[in-house]
Amino acid sequence: MSVLDGRVVAVTGAGGGLGREHALLMAAEGAHVVVNDLRGAQQVADEITAAGGSATAVEGSIAELAVGEKLVDAAVDTFGNLHAVVNNAGIIRDAMLWNMTEEEFDSVVAVHLKGTFSATRAAARYWRAQSKAGVVESRTIVNTSSGSGLHGNYGQWNYSAAKAGLAIQAVNAARELERFGVKANAIAPVARTEPVKVTPGIKDLVGEPVDPDVFDRYNPANCSPLVAYLSSAECAFNGQVFAVYGGYVGLYSGYSIAHEIRENRQWEVGELAELLGAESFPKAVDTRRAGIPKVEGETK
Repeated sequence: MSVLDGRVVAVTGAGGGLGREHALLMAAEGAHVVVNDLRGAQQVADEITAAGGSATAVEGSIAELAVGEKLVDAAVDTFGNLHAVVNNAGIIRDAMLWNMTEEEFDSVVAVHLKGTFSATRAAARYWRAQSKAGVVESRTIVNTSSGSGLHGNYGQWNYSAAKAGLAIQAVNAARELERFGVKANAIAPVARTEPVKVTPGIKDLVGEPVDPDVFDRYNPANCSPLVAYLSSAECAFNGQVFAVYGGYVGLYSGYSIAHEIRENRQWEVGELAELLGAESFPKAVDTRRAGIPKVEGETK
């Protein structure tokens, strides 16, 4: 028996890429899947049902709050419940800061941050009502962050900010919704998707595989087993962020203080200039690549 048997899962941005792979795998593992995307959702739902799985589609932009509510309504009306939400929907509108337009900034923030708010708020309201009625089950949320959001990247002022927000939203959801039986976590995947193929600093790393007989570590499907586990009742984590690609899974340790100086008084500027500027005070290491684990044969 699969850990997903009978669970009702909603996946946003599931018309293609990572979301499609998540939906297909979870349906194959016995979950009832609500497939959402601006376009392509019905096609994926049909693909699932044709393979003997269970799915329904909700087409529309998850950045609209009404679509988030439709997502929950579709789960409850069609399958009688909602156990998990996978917030995967996203777009990329890359530009250097000085060239970025207001529309490029707003559209990315809307789909990533408001879209996650839309789906999660609707689910939280349903789960809260269920809890008040005495129905407490294992519920889960999986947000999709990114190495760009956790470590930064050129040309992604909008995308990095949104993805950083998705990581901390998982932490907030873990705190706010735990009382209703909800666990929330986030993933930072590296995979060959259409947006990533043009991402600065990433596109060369996730190029098309040369040898079909060699394991394709950047196939989006490689990230889906972790998402399936985090969506299951067996999930043992809450408020955590994972890096994932290929056969790799890494657990982040979050923000932590690496070095400190301390006095029981207010510092003077000159003192700090001397102490922090001294060679004896360790300087922060460059973590810009930390979200992309080094693999065999790869050089930094």
